[in-house]
Amino acid sequence: MAEVTNKPITGGEFLVRSTQASDIFIPEEWTEEQIMMKKMCEDFVNQDIVPNLDAIDHQEEGLMEKLIDKAGELGMLGISVPEELGGMGMDFKTSMLCTEALGQAHSFSVAYGAHTGIGTLPILYYGNEEQKKKFIPKLATGEWKGCYCLTEPASGSDANSGKTKAVLSEDGKHYILNGQKMWITNGGFAHVLTVFAKIDNDENLSAFILTRDMEGITFNAEEKKMGIKGSSTRQIFFNNVKVPVENLLSERGNGFKIAVNILNIGRIKLAGGVLGGAKGVVTDSVRYANEREQFGRPISKYGAIRFKLAEQAIRCYSLESALYRATQNIDDAINALIEGGMDKGQAVLKGIASFAPECAVLKVLGSEVLDYCVDEGVQIYGGMGYSAETRMERSYRDSRINRIFEGTNEINRLLTVDMILKKAMKGELDLMGPAMAVAGELMSIPDFGDAPANVFEEQHANIKKFKKALLLVAGAAVQKLAMQLQKEQEILMNIADIAIQVYAAESVLLRTEKLAGIKGEAAVDLQIEMMRSFIYSAAEKINLAGKEALISFAEGDELKMMLMGLKRFTKVEPFNIKESRRKISEKMIAENSYCF
Repeated sequence: MAEVTNKPITGGEFLVRSTQASDIFIPEEWTEEQIMMKKMCEDFVNQDIVPNLDAIDHQEEGLMEKLIDKAGELGMLGISVPEELGGMGMDFKTSMLCTEALGQAHSFSVAYGAHTGIGTLPILYYGNEEQKKKFIPKLATGEWKGCYCLTEPASGSDANSGKTKAVLSEDGKHYILNGQKMWITNGGFAHVLTVFAKIDNDENLSAFILTRDMEGITFNAEEKKMGIKGSSTRQIFFNNVKVPVENLLSERGNGFKIAVNILNIGRIKLAGGVLGGAKGVVTDSVRYANEREQFGRPISKYGAIRFKLAEQAIRCYSLESALYRATQNIDDAINALIEGGMDKGQAVLKGIASFAPECAVLKVLGSEVLDYCVDEGVQIYGGMGYSAETRMERSYRDSRINRIFEGTNEINRLLTVDMILKKAMKGELDLMGPAMAVAGELMSIPDFGDAPANVFEEQHANIKKFKKALLLVAGAAVQKLAMQLQKEQEILMNIADIAIQVYAAESVLLRTEKLAGIKGEAAVDLQIEMMRSFIYSAAEKINLAGKEALISFAEGDELKMMLMGLKRFTKVEPFNIKESRRKISEKMIAENSYCF
C-alpha cells in the first residue's frame, strides 16, 4: 500500500496511509485550562439543566431562553467567536470538548448546538464586516438567539431543491421573500434567522439574514415530537417579507455552499455532543446495575449485564479516540492555512471541509454509538427503563433524532464514499495505485512475515489488512460497475461501513499505543483490552460488509478469489473477548461510573 509520510495528513487519506501514534491528539492530553472549561460546562448542566429537565420538556414559558442567557453570561455561547466580536476565541478542539460536556443536557444541548452552530456560524464565517459587527456580539452573549431555515416540506436531504423564492424589489432596496420552512430548531424564540431561498430562477440557493420583527413572518405552533421535547421546533412562513439587500449573506447563489460547509461542522460537532451523552448513559447504567438487586445480589454481578456495560464502554472509547484524532487534524489544517496568510474564518471552513469524509464518518459512528448505549441502558434498567420517571427513558427518546440530524446516516454513508472517490478523481488522493496493488496481491502467495513483537505491532498489522479489505472491495466495485456504482446504494453503504470501522479501529489503536508510551503498558491494561476487543469485533463487521458487497456484483471464480482475499484481510488471532469484557466492566462497577 502507498504510504505518504512527508506531509500533513489530509481528509480520507487514512485509507492509504499509516499514522504514527505520536502524530495524534488523545483526550488524556487536555491542558488545565481546557479541563476547567469542561468543568464549567458540566457544572452548568448539573446545576441548571438536570433539575429543570421536566420543565424544559414541558416547554415552560421563557425557560429555554433564560438558560441560553445564563450560558451566554458564562461565555459558553462564544467559545468559537473571536475576542474582537465578543467571544472567547478558543480553538476548534476546545470548542469540541465543551460540546461534549454539554451533550448530557438533553433538549438544551439541541438548542445550544443550533444557536452556537447553524445559528451563528454562517454569519461569522460568511458575513461581511458590517454584518458580523451587527449580529455576532449579540449572538455571542445570547441577547439574540439564532436559528437556521433550510429544510422545507418537499426538500430535506435534497436541500438545493427548496422552493422559497426571493425577488428584488423595483427600487432595488429589498428582496421580497416568499415560502415556508419546517423543522426549525429554536424557531419559537430566535431573533436572528438565516434563511435560504433562490433568487428568481437561480439554480442554487442564496442565504439571507432576517430578524424576527420583519413584517410577513409567521410561526406555526410548536411541533409535538418523539424526543427532544424541550427543543423549540416550528414551521415558519414568509409572506412578502422585505429583506434589505444588505442582508444578503455572502454572494448570490452561494447559499448551497454555505449550507454544505456549515453541515460539515455540524456533523463532527454532533459526534462530540453524542459522546458526552453516551458517557452519561454508561455511568447511569453502571450505577443502576450496582443498585438493582435480583436473586439476592446486584445485577452488575451477572455476565449478561457485564457484557452490556463493557460493550457500551468500548464503543464510547472508540468514538472518543476517533473524534479527537479528527478534531486535532482539523485544528492543524486550520493553523497551517492561517500561517499561510488565509483569513481565520476562511481557514476554519477550508480546514473542516478538507476533512469532510471524517466528519461524515464521525456523525454516523457517534449517533449509532449513542443509540447502542441508550438501548442497552433501557435493557439494563428493565421495566424502570421504560418508565418516564427515569432519565434513561428520556435519553432513549432524545437519542433517536441524531441519526436524522445533520443529514441522515444513510446520506452520510453515501457521502463518505462519494467524497473520497471525488478526491481520488481530482488527484488529491491516490486510491487506484494501492487498490491495484491489493488486487495484484490476491494472485500472490501470502507473506505472513515475522511474528509481531508486541500487541501494538500485532494490531498495526490487522489495521493494514483492514485497509486492504476496503481497497479490495471498493476497487473491485469501481472497476466492475464504473458509473453505475452511484446507483448501487447498498454497495456504497457496505463500503462506508468498512471505512467507518477502519477509521475507528485505527484511532483506538493509536490512542492506546500513545497512552501506553506515556504511562507504560501495565498502567493502561484495560485500555489495551478495549483496543483488542474493538479491533476483534471490527474484523467481523468488515468481513460481513465486504462479503455483502462482493456478492452483489461479482460471481464465479472471480468472486471466490476475492472472498478468499477478504477472509485473509479480516483474519485476526483468536482472542477471549468474554474475559476482556469482564475486566473492563469490573473496573467500571468498582468505580461506579464510566471511568476511561
